[in-house]
Amino acid sequence: MLTAMQANPEAVPAQAVSAPPVSAPEVPTVAQAPMPTPPSPATAPVPEDIVVTAQPTPKEDPLKRANEVSFEVIEAADKAIVGPAAMVYKDSLPNPIRKGIHNFLYNIGEPVVAVNFLLQLKPGKAIETVGRFAINSTIGIAGLLDVAKKKPFHLPHRVNGFAYTMGYYGVKPGAYLFLPLIGPTTVRDVTGRLMDLAFLPAVVGAPFNNPYYTLPSGVIYALDDRVLFDDKLQELRNGDRPAYAAQREYYLTTRQAEIDELRGKKPAVEAPVTSPQN
Repeated sequence: MLTAMQANPEAVPAQAVSAPPVSAPEVPTVAQAPMPTPPSPATAPVPEDIVVTAQPTPKEDPLKRANEVSFEVIEAADKAIVGPAAMVYKDSLPNPIRKGIHNFLYNIGEPVVAVNFLLQLKPGKAIETVGRFAINSTIGIAGLLDVAKKKPFHLPHRVNGFAYTMGYYGVKPGAYLFLPLIGPTTVRDVTGRLMDLAFLPAVVGAPFNNPYYTLPSGVIYALDDRVLFDDKLQELRNGDRPAYAAQREYYLTTRQAEIDELRGKKPAVEAPVTSPQN
């Protein structure tokens, strides 16, 4: 049998041709960005829109939260009842009658003023206060007229009391309080005020220890005081500061100014007027 070469001598054996190797397309290498390092708490930026609104409690007002609750209740009662009643009292009575009642109530308090001037070792002012009380109780028709402050006596009403004496000798005010029926005060001042109120009933007795006298006189005194303080109260309520903080600052500053004046120091603020001009 003839082989293929033999059958066709011209045939050239085919060589196996291999395809050239195809290399995979090069994929560009992308450099991996390094992961950012989180800032440390010490260097972390603080967002600009965070605003801290909490206010520290003043050292003289450790009972601030309770006082603010009492303040809101008393303010609501004042706007609804006490304030309107005081304005009715003001508008329904002629001014001379109101001044007479005011003078009478303040004249009754002169013995307490005199005693505290003695306790403060100010006998000259104590004697002047006793003289003022005697003049107004007689010539001034039981204190209805403030004759003593005019010529020729020139004996004006002066503010004083047991709270002032305690402050005069260095007793600190203690915690600020906002109390029903009293309003702004401090531990020292409310203690002194209770001593003022107890002085005449304890020393003199009737009628100052009789509820038929003390209750009506207390109501009239409160209405009279509310009328006198109305302009300042509206100013404090409508000012730029919150009403509670404004009234607290006004009370504490004014009371300290009055005590400084007793000590012979120039007060930082002017003491309020405590009696109307006749």
